[in-house]
Amino acid sequence: MTHHRIALIPGDGIGTEVLPAARRVLDSVAGRHGIRFTYQSFDWSCERYVHEGAMMPEDGLEQLRGYDAILLGAVGYPGVPDHVSLWGLLIPIRRGFQQYVNLRPIRVFEGVPSPLRDARPGEVDFVVVRENVEGEYGEIGGRLARGLPEELAVQEAVFTRKGVTRILDYAFDLAGRRGHRLTSATKSNGIVHTMPFWDELVAERAARHADVTWNQEHIDALAAKFVLDPARFDVVVASNLFGDILSDLAAAVAGSIGIAPAANLNPERDFPSMFEPVHGSAPDIAGRGIANPLGAIWSAAMMLDHLGHPEAANEITDAIAALLAKTPVRTPDLGGTAMTEQFTDALLEVV
Repeated sequence: MTHHRIALIPGDGIGTEVLPAARRVLDSVAGRHGIRFTYQSFDWSCERYVHEGAMMPEDGLEQLRGYDAILLGAVGYPGVPDHVSLWGLLIPIRRGFQQYVNLRPIRVFEGVPSPLRDARPGEVDFVVVRENVEGEYGEIGGRLARGLPEELAVQEAVFTRKGVTRILDYAFDLAGRRGHRLTSATKSNGIVHTMPFWDELVAERAARHADVTWNQEHIDALAAKFVLDPARFDVVVASNLFGDILSDLAAAVAGSIGIAPAANLNPERDFPSMFEPVHGSAPDIAGRGIANPLGAIWSAAMMLDHLGHPEAANEITDAIAALLAKTPVRTPDLGGTAMTEQFTDALLEVV
């Protein structure tokens, strides 16, 4: 029996509703594969911020350090600025634990129609690999002369050789295990320092991965091609900002951002990795019991794969595909009437 300790951070809004669903599915699959989970829940959230002035305690990273993985629900709620919730919880975890790979799989499932006419199940199946700890989301900068006519804001993007090289190597290695095709997102015709640096390193690392065919696309053209021909892509690697935007666009292309998962990985496993649905806290539907749990469940499957249980992970993703293809059960965001618990019950009958 393999034992894993999992830190749960339900967070805000529907995060507290979808994480229990993910846990039910994990526990159902685990027993068949000789896996046992123990969980510890942490009440770190915007509600905590309102009452205590911080999203998490000062020693939060130390509290998480001994766990095998972190499963997060959602963060963000009205009344707490997004930059406060993000920089008070998610970014400290990602950076403190060197989770420099943000992995977002994109797949059109049978039974979840894409808004694009030609985005078909079995044809659209790719991964966005986003650099997760530096790039455009740097902390260097500031604001001067606040409130005055001459007020200015400066934000510095930070691209290091180490940071770019390691995300590129991860992406090329992943492409070598998938369809042997990689696309790099750039904007070197307009961003004259960091993006040419990125392009140079892509070419340098590509020389070490002769089995992968690669190209680069300017981010504006690439966004258009995501819409016009998403089936052409296999692995897309991008900087922090570009990867963030592209992966949300791709999730919409796949039919619903509500089912999209994400992994924040420390590939060296020096620290725990964190897994989370992309959909956010959705305060407009929080508390109504109608949230789509698939993003959290798929994220839990990614966690299983990272922990060394690919067969168990595949059981979950296969069950998701079967449920969507063979049954009419849908949550309201997918055009149905099923409650979160009902939807999870239906999935557990398939898994």
